[in-house]
Amino acid sequence: MRYQMVIFDWDGTLVDSEARIVACMQAGARDVGCPALSRDSIRDIIGLGLPEAIARLYPWLGSDQAEALRQRYSGHFVSADQVPTAFFPGVETGIARLRGAEQLKLAVATGKSRRGLDRALASTGSRDWFHASRTADETCSKPDPRMLQELLAELGVEPGAALMVGDTEYDMQMARTLGMDRLAVTYGVHSRERLAACEPIHTATCFAEVIDWLHADADSVGSGVMETGVCDE
Repeated sequence: MRYQMVIFDWDGTLVDSEARIVACMQAGARDVGCPALSRDSIRDIIGLGLPEAIARLYPWLGSDQAEALRQRYSGHFVSADQVPTAFFPGVETGIARLRGAEQLKLAVATGKSRRGLDRALASTGSRDWFHASRTADETCSKPDPRMLQELLAELGVEPGAALMVGDTEYDMQMARTLGMDRLAVTYGVHSRERLAACEPIHTATCFAEVIDWLHADADSVGSGVMETGVCDE
């Protein structure tokens, strides 16, 4: 294993939550009398902390209206969360492979709230998969790198020995700020072109490719897209 630590984004990287996030934001907006924005507009902010996402979607809202929208979104999401969001194909088996790697530490860096992440970890039975996690409400929202800095400090790993895996430019930007390697996945919310601008060390089209790339010999894999065929199944 070429890294001591792998940090994963949650929504759009491990779990397929885009449709749920979009629907809950649209429902919350209607509740408070705001226009329900398009799917593309909402998926663009997935990965940010909720206050930051609302500020970007509805920059004209006052603080009281923004807080009302936050509460309504959260209410809809909690209701929807009674049914656990599904992992992307290959995540459960892939994480199991990584957990078998000696001394490798796994972590989550997410725009979710602590309460939201804890609920998701419990409902999916994945709480014991990770050595540490950070959420946007207990540190700074992406793309600020603070959550990565805190995870590195907590687990005693240098930036050069860690990898950030994510589906948005926000994930890539915060790792790039620290000089940390970053691996982009294209099955989430941001386009390959948008991710490429952040110069990821590798771009994967499915989670199985992420795992195979991590296990490959460092000398046999260059940067860019590795054509493995594992995503054609």
